[in-house]
Amino acid sequence: MLYRKLGNTGEKVSILGYGCMRLPVLDGVPDKIDEAKATALLRDAIDHGVNYVDAAYSYHGGMGEVFLGKALAEGYREKVHLATKLSCKRVNCKEDMDRFLNEQLEKLQTDCIDFYLLHAVKKSYWEKLKRFGVTEFLERARAAGKIKYTGFSFHDELDVFKEVVDAYPWDLCQIQLNYLDEDFQAGIEGLKYAAEKGLAVVVMEPLRGGNLASKVPEEARMVWDRARIKRSPAEWAFRYLWDYPEVSVVLSGMSEPEHLKENLRIAEEGHSSSLSAEEKSLIREVKEIYRARIKVNCTACKYCMPCPSGVNIPRNLSYLNDVFMLDDVANARFQYGVLLSPEEKAGNCVECGECEEVCPQNIKIREMLKEVKEFMED
Repeated sequence: MLYRKLGNTGEKVSILGYGCMRLPVLDGVPDKIDEAKATALLRDAIDHGVNYVDAAYSYHGGMGEVFLGKALAEGYREKVHLATKLSCKRVNCKEDMDRFLNEQLEKLQTDCIDFYLLHAVKKSYWEKLKRFGVTEFLERARAAGKIKYTGFSFHDELDVFKEVVDAYPWDLCQIQLNYLDEDFQAGIEGLKYAAEKGLAVVVMEPLRGGNLASKVPEEARMVWDRARIKRSPAEWAFRYLWDYPEVSVVLSGMSEPEHLKENLRIAEEGHSSSLSAEEKSLIREVKEIYRARIKVNCTACKYCMPCPSGVNIPRNLSYLNDVFMLDDVANARFQYGVLLSPEEKAGNCVECGECEEVCPQNIKIREMLKEVKEFMED
């Protein structure tokens, strides 16, 4: 495992971090974590050098932190830098911040959280938290020994990102970045801006919700096949990120043993500034192939769920992307018809708009669901 300096904190962290948003579950139920499988995966990762674990209050219906409290027992808590997040969405008064933090400490079975982040910061959340005195709360929590370092994860425009970075002496930020999202949200400019300010940068969505590793367009595979050094699509995506010295940690939600095994192998070669000009050119070429095909900028983060009408929004949008990225309408229609229950389908959308209010990607979900219905049902 390779390690990098985490901003100005002085900490050394594994370049591969364990993201706990997509732990293995039982019967497809998000809050029913397969604890035996997930514990084995997490501990195996730690035993192989992964020392950054990322959670949040909302992951797995609030059960993610409960799971981690148990999984990090027997000495594993001392081996990792534990990060979790305050739910900006759920904070409705000043007192909520202390209440949530105390609850999280109890769930995680720890006296101190190493990295405490504001979750999914966007303009409206930031304005709300400022009114509640969020920076004063962070200072109190740090002084009390409840948290060690502060940070925020981010889903909004670049100007908002810079505003938040400049508002407080943060230790780190967490941004969405991959070779398709260089100019999306914080993007590369935000990466460099934060690093210049001394913040560590943790990257989420390196595979665009898995899309860059699976169902790869044939044109993209042909480009990868031209490379002198053969790599899997996932490896190209990770190596792209680790090539930036400003990136400290890349998170991966590893829900299967083969995911972990491959990512550990890939991380052995994740040195900064190690890609050749020829390899960077291939990545740009694949990027243009995807950008020419993708329809919806959805990463399946599930912030839009649950839908009041029962629509499975991320799954519907994924089938729409399959049509455009894979040029396979028949297979998309088959999966739509077989894998979605009647109430989960796009046609049940009543256009209430609640999903669009919380979507980190600012997707016009109602319009997209109409398009899904047109492709899959009409």
